[in-house]
Amino acid sequence: MDVYAGVDWGCGSHAVCVIDAKGSVLDQFEVGHDRDGLAGLVARLKRHGLPGNIPVAIERPTGLLVDHLVEAGLKVVPIHPNAVKACRPRYRAVSAKSDPGDACILADVLRDLWPSASLASAPVGRDQGAAGAGRGAATIWSPPGWRSAPPLTALLNGVGPGAALIFINIASPIALAFLDRTPTPDSARRLGRARLASFLARHRTSGHRSPEALLERLRAAPLGQAGEVECQAKGEMVHALARSLSALVDQLGQLTRRIEATVADLPDGRIIMSFPRAGRICAAQILAELGDVRDRFQTNDQLAAEAGVAPVTYASGKSRGVGFRWACNKRLRTALTCFADNSRHESPWAADVYSRARTRGCDHPHAVRILARAWVRILWRAWTDHQPYDPQKHPAAKSRTGPNLAIG
Repeated sequence: MDVYAGVDWGCGSHAVCVIDAKGSVLDQFEVGHDRDGLAGLVARLKRHGLPGNIPVAIERPTGLLVDHLVEAGLKVVPIHPNAVKACRPRYRAVSAKSDPGDACILADVLRDLWPSASLASAPVGRDQGAAGAGRGAATIWSPPGWRSAPPLTALLNGVGPGAALIFINIASPIALAFLDRTPTPDSARRLGRARLASFLARHRTSGHRSPEALLERLRAAPLGQAGEVECQAKGEMVHALARSLSALVDQLGQLTRRIEATVADLPDGRIIMSFPRAGRICAAQILAELGDVRDRFQTNDQLAAEAGVAPVTYASGKSRGVGFRWACNKRLRTALTCFADNSRHESPWAADVYSRARTRGCDHPHAVRILARAWVRILWRAWTDHQPYDPQKHPAAKSRTGPNLAIG
């Protein structure tokens, strides 16, 4: 007998509902979010059949509860909370929310979707940042920027945003080191060309801007209206925040290097890295969102829709249109479009796909999504077959290779 389970996640407890193939409730209970509660949840589900034969629907793809269910061998199916919200009027006249009711809705929605539902893979269910195979890792690969340090930026806006005018990323190591040495506008104005040039040389800047140009920008910055005492106090706070962020950026750099070293050791990591200009960090981001369960994406069209690189067709009556896909895995779209944009600088085929899209009038982001959609077809096949990318097996890319073809 087919059995389906729904779990409504909660901070302190979880509501669970088990139904059969006809939708009749077989079991309904609540477990605590602790060791005994999670163990009891698995044990109680086992009474209704083998763990591997029980699909479990839940509204989130990560967390300790998901990890526990995946480790127990259960087939975990994440269902978006908006889908549950939209289904509530189907089961009750009043759209009031209750945890046991949502658990039953999840189980019944899963009964309708199974077996075409997408499973949560083990890497997606685990925050294995060091292995480059968890969703949690994808959020920390990009170093913190201007918007990642609101207290620091607010202070700089109050005392004078001079450092923000000469450094693109205020939370970069060089910008934080500059703020550590010159936390106030007065200390920044006292800088001379020789001291600034020595500072830039120690931090190995690219040299696109001369020290004179940077000094001119720094001295042209607007000054804050704070008094001397307030300015000194805010300078101390800038100094403290700069040092705290510097330690954080250093730790993130070490973690990034660990991810780069580890992703190359993963079999799937080597598959993604075989694509032109995929790199290690971008490959780890793609791998973190793909997971390791090939059944999640039965076709490359499903993967393209999940990644948001395939448009949405709107059709009603005689009207028909194509629009941007807003509902998607935005992390996967960011990783795939970043890879696609980089690939056109090495692959003549990718450069040709991109240039033809621009010739048709597409702007840069649209053309990159078109190229990403083309790469998804090849990426899905390589990922499904457990084979690295081989340009010689890619007819379109093979026909574009040659000494007389320039890479765009």
